[in-house]
Amino acid sequence: MTVMQAFVKLGRVLLTQSRGAWAMAAGVAVMLFGTVGAGPAYAVLVDSGDWVAPIPGVDLGFVYQQHASRSRVYADGKEVLSNANLTSDITLLRYVHPVSVNGYVVSPNVLLPLGTLRAGGNLAANGRTSGVGDLIFACPTWVVNNPQTRTFFGFLPFVFFPTGDYDKNRPLNLGENRWKGAFQVGGMHGLGKDFSLELTGDVTWYGKNTQYGAASAILKQNPLYMVHGYLNWHYSPATTFALGAARTEGGTTSVNGVSMNDETRTLQGFLVASTFIDQRTQLIFAAGRDLSVRNGLKEDGRLNFRFLRVLP
Repeated sequence: MTVMQAFVKLGRVLLTQSRGAWAMAAGVAVMLFGTVGAGPAYAVLVDSGDWVAPIPGVDLGFVYQQHASRSRVYADGKEVLSNANLTSDITLLRYVHPVSVNGYVVSPNVLLPLGTLRAGGNLAANGRTSGVGDLIFACPTWVVNNPQTRTFFGFLPFVFFPTGDYDKNRPLNLGENRWKGAFQVGGMHGLGKDFSLELTGDVTWYGKNTQYGAASAILKQNPLYMVHGYLNWHYSPATTFALGAARTEGGTTSVNGVSMNDETRTLQGFLVASTFIDQRTQLIFAAGRDLSVRNGLKEDGRLNFRFLRVLP
């Protein structure tokens, strides 16, 4: 999702120098015209239980549904605008094909996001857009796989292909018009009979967007770093509850060589419940929100639903 972050500095100048409600609203709108369409600069977030290795030869199909709402804007850690509404409804389709390679579980993934973004309130001029996001390929590999003790460890590369819907003249986009790569490492460790701890770290790298905004500027972005953890309570063999948190930092952008001074520094919290309703079907429900935000829109709430089905 991309917008003209080239105007971020101009927006901050207007916010600083302007007097009166109308001028302040205009300054914030200019700043957000750079922030909204780019979307949350989050790393690749992880679901509770994702580090449990799948069974080779058993293909999996996933459908994810996420609804998120945002209404407040922050700059340098201070709230600068309320009633700045952006809601997103994203569906993610995922196919997983686990195989065994020299005794290790390797699990090629293909993921396709699609959805709708809607702006309102002081952001209403940005309108709405629907479409398809960038195609994602991932291939996790587990080097430790011990289900008896709930001990798993692996690594996971991602490649994001610039295939999604993108229009440089639109403030909101599902595609980013640039290549991206990410690398995760993490695992799970059992804590007695009923608990486990999952930890993940990752870094995301960004290619250039050479068609950024109506002027076709060049957008660059520094690497983005994330650490993510879950404390899982295994209520029964089929049902798990989890408390999670994620910290994301970095990702400062520049447009035509000018830094936007828009470093991401976000803390998020999550509550998760998952259950197998039969041997082939798992449901996951999660609720979360941003606890603190350095720059950009703060997520007031997020509801995630994941449907997993053993194929065929």
